[in-house]
Amino acid sequence: MESKKDFYEVLGVAKDADAKTIKRAFLKLARKLHPDVSDDPDAEEKFKEVNEAYSVLSDDQKRANYDRYGDPNGPGGFGSDYVDVSDIFGGSGFGFGDIFDSFFGGGRGGAGGPSARTHGRDMGIHLQITLEEAAAGCTKTLAYERLAPCDDCGGTGAADGGHMTTCSRCHGTGRVVEVQRTIFGQMQTQSECPDCGGTGQVIDHPCETCGGQGRTPSREKVEVKIPAGIHSGQTVTIDGKGEAGLRGDTCGNLVVSVEIKPSERFERRGDDLYCTVKVDALQAILGTTVSVDGVMADEKVQIEVPAGCQFGQQVVAERRGMPRMGMIARGDLVAVVQVEIPTDLTKKQLLTVSTLVAERGLGDAADSAGEKLRDRAEKVKDEIEEEVSEHFSGDKWRAPKNPFTGKRK
Repeated sequence: MESKKDFYEVLGVAKDADAKTIKRAFLKLARKLHPDVSDDPDAEEKFKEVNEAYSVLSDDQKRANYDRYGDPNGPGGFGSDYVDVSDIFGGSGFGFGDIFDSFFGGGRGGAGGPSARTHGRDMGIHLQITLEEAAAGCTKTLAYERLAPCDDCGGTGAADGGHMTTCSRCHGTGRVVEVQRTIFGQMQTQSECPDCGGTGQVIDHPCETCGGQGRTPSREKVEVKIPAGIHSGQTVTIDGKGEAGLRGDTCGNLVVSVEIKPSERFERRGDDLYCTVKVDALQAILGTTVSVDGVMADEKVQIEVPAGCQFGQQVVAERRGMPRMGMIARGDLVAVVQVEIPTDLTKKQLLTVSTLVAERGLGDAADSAGEKLRDRAEKVKDEIEEEVSEHFSGDKWRAPKNPFTGKRK
């Protein structure tokens, strides 16, 4: 099995090369190997290899892990605040290959086009966070790829000494008109100027790194602050961090679409949170207080379960739900009570319960159902008393009075 090539060798740079040297080497190879411009039958595979090498060496954390462990992911990952986003433009898998399509004027819109667009497009990133992160707010470091202003020419597209001039072919209109003679007469067609790409301007000495565009494919990092209380589907916009404009024109924005992962403890409904609390039947009869972990870090919420609580009854802890975005107020925490029948009662406890059941059956003695309940309770009580009496004697234990005769067993 062939061993994986060294990323530094793939890009043809030294192991101590700085970020600019690595980027220049990548762009030089990418422009040579991109399938849109290369005749090499293996160009696509070579381009992917160069792209992979650059994606690692252009990221400080991945490069450090690669140098130390031979693996860009390292032994323990990057931490919860670091997100390497590979799917941009709405999660469509728009990666470096597609960015180069734009760079070379491919199908996703290059420098020219019918409207000679020169401003950068907005870019969209999909980000997943936990419910707890959404409640407290968080800051995430995103790594992504975009067409960024060229480092070598400062985004102007011109090399040292180069100047922008009006295109002599279209005279600055960005369009050229062609006239053809047909059997129906002369037909006039209008198309994008091939010399200036529809911009109306040309550079006499274009930058070699970006080819005169003023922008190059680049791996970027940006910090995004997620506000507390954000909902799934809401977005956070970072100005100027989308696609760079052509030759210094306005950059697009980076639009981060937030998705909140399902929580194992809570269900969110608006700004209210729903959870379940379990109490046994005896606690439900008398009422109790249950402590649960809140959505905030180290938060404890006291749930006051009322006496006589029924299965499925909702108990509200006010202002213990999600923060309302941009406000101090919070939603409510709604606890749905689940009443469970205890299965670990002792014989003496069962005797007490059976006595209570028998007493309740007295009031309904005329009713057949009540009579059956009384008889069943009496039978269970007698059985338990007999079993318990075998383990107690003298003054240590005395059987309770029979609720029907007033006598002790």
